[in-house]
Amino acid sequence: SLLSMKIQHGFTLVEVLVALLVLSIMAAMAWQGVDGIVRTRDASQRQLEQTLRLQTVLAQWQTDLAAVQDTGAVPPLVFDGATLRMTRGTPDGVQVVAWSLKPESNDNAWRRWASRSATTGAALQDSWFASQQLMGSEPGQLRTVEGVSQWQVYFFQGNAWSNAQSTGNVAAPPAGAASGAVPRQALPSGVRVVLSFAPGSGMSGTLTRDIMLGP
Repeated sequence: SLLSMKIQHGFTLVEVLVALLVLSIMAAMAWQGVDGIVRTRDASQRQLEQTLRLQTVLAQWQTDLAAVQDTGAVPPLVFDGATLRMTRGTPDGVQVVAWSLKPESNDNAWRRWASRSATTGAALQDSWFASQQLMGSEPGQLRTVEGVSQWQVYFFQGNAWSNAQSTGNVAAPPAGAASGAVPRQALPSGVRVVLSFAPGSGMSGTLTRDIMLGP
């Protein structure tokens, strides 16, 4: 009798190709899921870091304003539309602090600069003059918050918020001032800052923060 031959059934080439196609689709779907999870995690981490940094910067902003000191040698608090300058009391004297945003630089960075503490009126005036010549790359000038497209500052005077560049209350000349002294603008009782964030910065809309100054 003839030997019966065992016929072994295998996979055809078409079946193998179909199986590979199915596996590649499943792998792609799995990769997209993992990639989406990683992207979401990274975005959440960046958002958290930006929020923490912004809170730290605003805490420094509040600390600076809380220490504003009127020496009579230079204006204690002035905003020109791009830079807010103030004289801040320190344990070693008085320093000039400048917060600025210069749209013409197109870097959307809110910056802070602080001078060395001065102990004489002349030294303080030199620091004040230096704060008016800042270009953005000076030592001690920090990029505090990125992605700020514009900012606005308001002073609380006369029981109302008004543009910080408008004329405010007039302060009486300091004791001992010569007759005919030029009237000086009084310190406001509060400062409001409104930050607008640029698209793609990771922050959205605007942020408003009110700081009440001491008596």
